[in-house]
Amino acid sequence: MKKILFFIFLSVLIISCNEKQVKPIDNNQLTAEEKSDSTHIKTLFNAALTNGKSYEWLRDLTQKIGGRLSGSPEAKMAVEWGEKIMNEVGLDSVWLQPVMVPHWVRGEKEIATYTTNGIQKNVAICALGFSVATPNSGVLAEVIEVKSLEEAEALGDKMKDKIVFFNRPFDNTLIHTFKAYGGCVDQRVRGAAICGKYGAKGVIVRSMTNSIDDFPHTGTMSYGDLPAEQQIPAAAISSLAAENLSKDLTSNPNLKFYFKQNCETLPDAPSFNVVGEIRGSETPENIFVVGGHLDSWDLGEGAHDDGTGVVQSLEVAYLFKNNNIKPKNTIRIVFFMNEENGTRGAKKYAELATLNKEIHIGGLESDAGGHTPRGFSIDANKANTSLLQSWKKLLSPYGLHDIEKGGSGADISHLKDENVTLVGYRPDSQRYFDYHHTSRDTFDKVNKRELELGSASMASIVYLMDKYLYGDTPVKL
Repeated sequence: MKKILFFIFLSVLIISCNEKQVKPIDNNQLTAEEKSDSTHIKTLFNAALTNGKSYEWLRDLTQKIGGRLSGSPEAKMAVEWGEKIMNEVGLDSVWLQPVMVPHWVRGEKEIATYTTNGIQKNVAICALGFSVATPNSGVLAEVIEVKSLEEAEALGDKMKDKIVFFNRPFDNTLIHTFKAYGGCVDQRVRGAAICGKYGAKGVIVRSMTNSIDDFPHTGTMSYGDLPAEQQIPAAAISSLAAENLSKDLTSNPNLKFYFKQNCETLPDAPSFNVVGEIRGSETPENIFVVGGHLDSWDLGEGAHDDGTGVVQSLEVAYLFKNNNIKPKNTIRIVFFMNEENGTRGAKKYAELATLNKEIHIGGLESDAGGHTPRGFSIDANKANTSLLQSWKKLLSPYGLHDIEKGGSGADISHLKDENVTLVGYRPDSQRYFDYHHTSRDTFDKVNKRELELGSASMASIVYLMDKYLYGDTPVKL
């Protein structure tokens, strides 16, 4: 009986603590205008959680089309899907914005093995985007393990005829996993460019993840200005394989690693950004962009990266229309093409915005997965940054506590200007790199409620930005 009473007491204590973490807004501490805003925000959340469309849109995109690498037939299907779904939502206008994109193909599944102590080990591996293929017979060579680009550069000619193994893991002491990613990704992007000029036969890179698992993570890489004859094949191996290979190199430093991949870069292909908008009721010449990227890597279904961002962006417009919220400024939804390996879509959008003398006063991008909302990062002038941070009292009851200075997103960043307020949607990042650029990035890894909370979070800050931001002059609450 005492145990039962103890557990009841513990449960009540936990519930009480949780309730104290997210307090409801005290209307007595709000101005009349803030009370109106609080009501609108509550309406947006209620609508997203009871009548949202994002989850079914995501199911449609990922299950019927799947991975959507730029230039692929699936990317073309995704463009057609995007145009259709925007029209179904009833946006005031929908159009396709032509852009030429890179067309890299993976080819047959990659293979990798090595033998140590008489035991052959198969290695989970995948080619990096834009890598060249190995010879038809594959690459077999001794391995040199390094932890950084600087360490590789210092080896110089010692890399000749070797496979260079970059094995710098995430710094797991960093709470924000995107910072850990940023601290490692240079070895994936630039490793082959450095090693190729010294005659290395290939590069393998530890996958970009804070987990230890057997799923290799692809991603883009670059040879820079390296001549074609010095370009060497580059691939990622799973974090578990990297751990094992590093241990085996300690006991058998002369072991030989073999891998084979069949990728190639084809001529650029025609594609499109998908664009739709709700025209502003008062200052339609002022434009807020809300978007994510339609393309994805080919290994999975592109669910968290960035199917969630695409459907959440469209749901912002859906929530506005279905709750009779008429924006003062034009809200433009953009499904950007080619974020993963070139950002050609973003560059084309910004180029055309300049050419057409469009006035962009703000942007919001969702490209960090569909997990639980945590807040927003702001790339704006000092006055507008302070204004957005003042909305924390309206947003924190929904778990949006982190509203801080930072980057926005790879696609909308091309619109950066002193008087343009750019915002990145920031969900919880702890699980994101379990799925990022892998075969595991599938629809079943997305939680419906978390996705809908994200849509409502984005719609809420767009509502506030539309109401209170006018270029370089914020409107005080």
